[in-house]
Amino acid sequence: MELKKIVKALLYPPMALMIVLLPISSVFLVCSMVFIGTESVTAILSYVVAAYTLTVWCVRMPEIIRFFKRFKEENRYVRLWRSDERLRVRISLYSALAINTAYAAMQLGLGLFHRSLWYYTFAAYYLTLAIMRLFLLRHTKRHAPGEKMRVELVKYRACAVVFLLLNLALSMIVFFMIYWGRTFRHSEITTIVMAAYTFTAFSLAIVNIVKYRKYNSPIYSAAKAIGLTAACVSILTLESTMLTTFSAGDEVFRRVMLGSTGGVVAAFIITMAVYMIVESTKKIRMLKVKEHTGAE
Repeated sequence: MELKKIVKALLYPPMALMIVLLPISSVFLVCSMVFIGTESVTAILSYVVAAYTLTVWCVRMPEIIRFFKRFKEENRYVRLWRSDERLRVRISLYSALAINTAYAAMQLGLGLFHRSLWYYTFAAYYLTLAIMRLFLLRHTKRHAPGEKMRVELVKYRACAVVFLLLNLALSMIVFFMIYWGRTFRHSEITTIVMAAYTFTAFSLAIVNIVKYRKYNSPIYSAAKAIGLTAACVSILTLESTMLTTFSAGDEVFRRVMLGSTGGVVAAFIITMAVYMIVESTKKIRMLKVKEHTGAE
């Protein structure tokens, strides 16, 4: 019986201890692999701690799933979140605006600190995206999706025009990367984390573009197009970081790759902007015809 109690205590520790173990085991494992070595006693100990943490979380997973199911059904705020699509979209837009603004502020701060036009260009790019998001959010606060279709189409087209202008800033960024050799340099672990984040953000941006089409709201579609544009630029900066971190120093190869990717990203954004302008203009004309026919 004592052995059974000990095993149960080991497999079912307090939830507070399980939560604390997550960051401790993760940091311990990464530090031992990067700074100490994979064959040391410390590294082996980190493997044991990480394996134990994974085991106890797997054992408790059914209980955790049941808890969140009950919480989802009983909590009134969660029920409100699930039932109000407009609220979900607005919170999504606000969170994207906050992240966008914070990133632009960070780039501006780096530009002021280093007195670098490179960072100023990034700050201007992301600040413009943040202003576009704010421009769209003001509409969602006052109107339901599709309520003012003509106004939404005009703002949708205005965002597309801004995308075309933003390609000037993007071209300057690519120029800095190729001609002046300006790149981001990070450790290998940081670069891998950046890659995971960038590809996740890009995948979510594509999914959201498709997902938000069901709302038939040009405002929501424009907001998700902004997210896709930001993700494309992130891919470009990620490629620059990876080439600087992992390449053997072939400058010609790096410039060719950055130039090719920069050209593809710029062409994609221009194509998306032109499509948005053509579609919005066509729909605005159709609405004008309907209004004129109705007036007669």
